[in-house]
Amino acid sequence: MKIVVGLGNPGAQYASTPHSVGFEAVDALAGKLGIAWEEKRAFKCLMARGTLAGMPVLLVKPQTFMNLSGDSVAPVVKYHNAALDDLIVIQDDIDLPLGRVRLRKSGSCGGHNGIRNIIERLGSPEFKRIKIGVGKDRNDVIGHVLGKFDPESRKLMDAIIADVPQMVEKILVEGIDRAMNAFNGYERTLRP
Repeated sequence: MKIVVGLGNPGAQYASTPHSVGFEAVDALAGKLGIAWEEKRAFKCLMARGTLAGMPVLLVKPQTFMNLSGDSVAPVVKYHNAALDDLIVIQDDIDLPLGRVRLRKSGSCGGHNGIRNIIERLGSPEFKRIKIGVGKDRNDVIGHVLGKFDPESRKLMDAIIADVPQMVEKILVEGIDRAMNAFNGYERTLRP
């Protein structure tokens, strides 16, 4: 079982914010696969099951707040007896400019509290990540990640989100190394 987690904050007030692009990415993947979300209270998440590239895949949107994402992710991984190698987490990254995406095999939390909590709860940083650049406002980081995109940034993010299912499929079919080679130079821009 492959598990793909999109990170975000639950609630309408956090929809379409930089901190919830992980939710948008797994929503795009669920749409591509034609699968619906179901509430799973025992795991504090929304979950959708499907098949991608002939493999069973479980999509997860933790319904804890971001800083407690591990309280949802760790029990899902444990219950499904999944290896950490089967886990892909999609997150926002303020250290990447808007329009950039970076894939990683593993690594530290990089200051991302949702990733920090997942590492703590899993007891390991050895899981794959798709980091979506959202840029940052050095004067107001919290206001930036919890604020709304301006119209041009929103168009750019929509284009990036539409590409994420292809990234996930590449990881599953060809492995993380080939996916990193294919997408770590990725940069989306809106041409006039």
